[in-house]
Amino acid sequence: MPVVKALSGVVLIALSLTLAACGKSEEGAAPKGEAIAAVAPPAGTSWSETIAATPEGYFVMGNPAAKLKLVEYGSYTCSHCRDFSVEASEEIKKLVDTGKMSFEFRTYVRDPIDISTALLARCGGKDIFYPLSEQFFANQNAMFEKAQALGDQPYQALMSAPPAQRFGRLAGALGLIDFAKQRGIAEDQAKQCLADTGAAEKLAKGVETANSQYQITGTPSFLINGVLVDNVANWATLQPKLKEAGI
Repeated sequence: MPVVKALSGVVLIALSLTLAACGKSEEGAAPKGEAIAAVAPPAGTSWSETIAATPEGYFVMGNPAAKLKLVEYGSYTCSHCRDFSVEASEEIKKLVDTGKMSFEFRTYVRDPIDISTALLARCGGKDIFYPLSEQFFANQNAMFEKAQALGDQPYQALMSAPPAQRFGRLAGALGLIDFAKQRGIAEDQAKQCLADTGAAEKLAKGVETANSQYQITGTPSFLINGVLVDNVANWATLQPKLKEAGI
């Protein structure tokens, strides 16, 4: 499928329900290594519940000193990313809990719905980012149904709103604010997050950086210890690469 170019600030690409950039073919080889020893978490904790913010604004799950670092570039409007979330979330947590591996989801935003969802997923902070992301993926089909029912003219009217208002209006029209409210994010807090044009700019910049550093051609894409892995778009193909790297 065609690649969606990096976003330029908050002058965002048009709505795409064809899921452009969802699915890809990359160049790269996963690192190979000897078996990695398990590392126990601090007493009374688990590694999968240990979340830290990165300087780039993402969230890392797990042992910060883990020998294997798995990164996913994913989009909330990508069906393959949704499938990966369903297939792999629990399996990834099990591996993270060994202390051998950390996991980091980097949002690869491709359209205004993506931006709105990403802003809400981050709105509750690091401790609920991962469970909330899983729930947004599970809601993907319902979200698309609302988007399709909205129609082109109302959508264009939403996109003509000032940048600080457009994502809030879009999220409201798609039921995303109510969805977040049902999961512990207050309405005022959700609207404040959706009005944060600086955060939207940072998400867009992250796409530009990913394309520049790793030549991302679609989602989901995976890095193992900083190397883009080839021919991997689901758990069945990623798991053997992790084993080869020492998990």
